[in-house]
Amino acid sequence: MITLERDSLVFRFPEVHEQAQTEVNFQRTLRIPDNGKHYPLPPGLGCFSLKHLEDYAQHVPPDWRERGGVMMPLYQAEAMWLSFSGRRRHDAYPFALKIAAGKINAVSGKAWKPDLDACKNDYVVVPEQPWLDGFCVAKDVVRQFVAMPLGSGYSVEEQITGQPEHGGLQIIAYPMKKARYEELARRRAQEHQLAGALRMYMGEGAGAVMRSRACAAAPAQAMGLAAGGRMRQQIYADPYGIDAWDQSVSSRSFVTLIDATQWRNITGEAPAQRPPTAADYTGAGLPWFDYYAEAETLPGAKELALVKSVAELASEKGEQVLGPDAKVEPGNVVQLGPQTAAKSKPVRESRL
Repeated sequence: MITLERDSLVFRFPEVHEQAQTEVNFQRTLRIPDNGKHYPLPPGLGCFSLKHLEDYAQHVPPDWRERGGVMMPLYQAEAMWLSFSGRRRHDAYPFALKIAAGKINAVSGKAWKPDLDACKNDYVVVPEQPWLDGFCVAKDVVRQFVAMPLGSGYSVEEQITGQPEHGGLQIIAYPMKKARYEELARRRAQEHQLAGALRMYMGEGAGAVMRSRACAAAPAQAMGLAAGGRMRQQIYADPYGIDAWDQSVSSRSFVTLIDATQWRNITGEAPAQRPPTAADYTGAGLPWFDYYAEAETLPGAKELALVKSVAELASEKGEQVLGPDAKVEPGNVVQLGPQTAAKSKPVRESRL
């Protein structure tokens, strides 16, 4: 079962275990420059607004209504990241999550298949993986998720398949098997109460959301996820093994990404204003983040490593779709990781 609660997708499997629950939300953030440098993790600037698509069925195309799920507004060239489980807890129920941009797996670069595939490293495990900021292109390196209009040729899905067919995001969740979880829970209870050492706190956003002016009516425009700048991020291998996951049950949600300038026309609500530029944010002395854990990480997907970024494609096409990127030198980088969690430091939160 999936519910939409406080702009988060909550996956529950009470038929497996009463504790089988996990949460995914979508964080607004800075778009990092795409200049060949590897940047730290940018902050979370609050959750994107999520709406049940069927509540606005009369305002969206038939194919959107048919696939259902939820919808979310992004501006062209706006960046985002996925936050898992809300808070890192020592007793959090483990889940295997598969994430796809359109029909392309964001971790393996392969065509979407619902089943877990250990050989292709095509899923992440939560709560061990606290977030995902982009496409896994190399060991400990991702290219940031950046929204671009579907059909413009920039999305990873279009580059790999040649078709602007789906856009948006897909997420499917598999809970850990009941017996494995109960064994894990007993072991956790015997390990000297590690809750303080493993807990990470997430902020509730970045203050009041500023609103933009109304936009003119236009046909609903779907967005796809393209590849942006490079950042340092570990994508952790499954520490439990493929047999730990109950693949007899699953829940899947499609997240339709909508051009934010059309959000008011569909929902009657104004979208948030665009985030600040990375240069403005850094110039104000606000923090970036770096997260490191001693764990096996995935090597990156060859298919995704070959995908061109928005900046690279725009240069080839002679288009200006991003705007100029000023020089950015993050000086205030907060180090995060399991070993720092007991200090209850905010995780990737800013106060803009």
